Amino acid sequence: MAEQRPPPQHTLPIPQPRSLGLYIHMPWCVRKCPYCDFNSHQAREPIPEETYIEALIADFEQDLQHVHNRSVDSIFIGGGTPSLFSPESIERLLNAVGERVSVASNAEITLEANPGAVERGKFEGFRNIGITRLSIGVQSFEDDQLQALGRIHTSADAVRAIETAQMAGFDHLNLDLMFGLPGQSLQSAEDDLLTAIGLEPAHISYYQLTIEPNTLYYRRPPTLPRDEAVWAIQRCGQAHLAQHGYGQYEISAYARPGRQCRHNLNYWRFGDYLGIGAGAHGKITDADGQHILRLWKVKHPREYMKTAGSDAVIGGKQSVPPNDRAMEFLMNQLRLKEGFKVPLFTARTGLPLTCMEPALSGCLEDGLLERHDDVIRCTEFGWRFLDEILGRFLPTESLKAG
Repeated sequence: MAEQRPPPQHTLPIPQPRSLGLYIHMPWCVRKCPYCDFNSHQAREPIPEETYIEALIADFEQDLQHVHNRSVDSIFIGGGTPSLFSPESIERLLNAVGERVSVASNAEITLEANPGAVERGKFEGFRNIGITRLSIGVQSFEDDQLQALGRIHTSADAVRAIETAQMAGFDHLNLDLMFGLPGQSLQSAEDDLLTAIGLEPAHISYYQLTIEPNTLYYRRPPTLPRDEAVWAIQRCGQAHLAQHGYGQYEISAYARPGRQCRHNLNYWRFGDYLGIGAGAHGKITDADGQHILRLWKVKHPREYMKTAGSDAVIGGKQSVPPNDRAMEFLMNQLRLKEGFKVPLFTARTGLPLTCMEPALSGCLEDGLLERHDDVIRCTEFGWRFLDEILGRFLPTESLKAG
């Protein structure tokens, strides 16, 4: 049950975060996977690349009002399957962004790719136009599992794609890998992970398959390993990753030193980012108006392309109220191993830490959180029960209304 905590009596000045991220959504894929709840649409006919790129540029121009003279420090092109687009189209988009805002000289620019949706020559093309980081959605190296997950590639395709990307010059490479798959044993999960580690990527996203609403798996649930088996797989995987030099810095993110995903770190630190593309979300701190704005674009690609550059492209917007600021900050920051510094909580939310009492004291006393000077983070024990921790900070309906 949520702790009874008082609503904030006042807010403090909110400075504008210095860094700014840009998320770009490409909504098409070859085939919708049964576990996927992202805004993705099967490409049943040729993708309208030129029209969509024009829409993205118009959308970005409309969002320039939220830049506030900041430079863009990271760009993440996600989907869907962005690698379905040609390097020439992506280059046109990146050039348009660079012509309208300052992009940091050392900006991290990530593009997501699927092994079954990239021809061999594309990786070199993406590298040549300035993509600095590639994220490849492997999910498994077991062909039976790939088939069950609805993936369009084989294990051999995945290995070949990774090696080709490395030969093209991508030394900042992330692999997405799932565990807790239908019928998966501890041995098969271990083999999967050791195969990924053996390919020596800089970053591995290692996360449990979860059944989400509005997916085929939700309507027709597969038989998944029991919780005890999943926990054993996770612990075994974490040990292998640590042994091979992949430090865990977030619940499902592991990286070689200095190879953490800067774009995602900005999300988890409750930073600011623009979101362009069908269904893309953004978060902006308005230091002048002293409020935090969340806005999102219309979801369907056809409607998005018709309305981009006009007010009609906004699917919704919301000013985040003080109580929700605190909760959103914690939902993000406590995912990180580093936790958060108390001054950052106040800077991002405009709230004193006392607004989180008595839930904070209770979590500290129960060994779910720990505090060292001005740093608060989950304990190893607490990380297993993050939902329980966050539940303690939920405001009651009466407090939300107040």
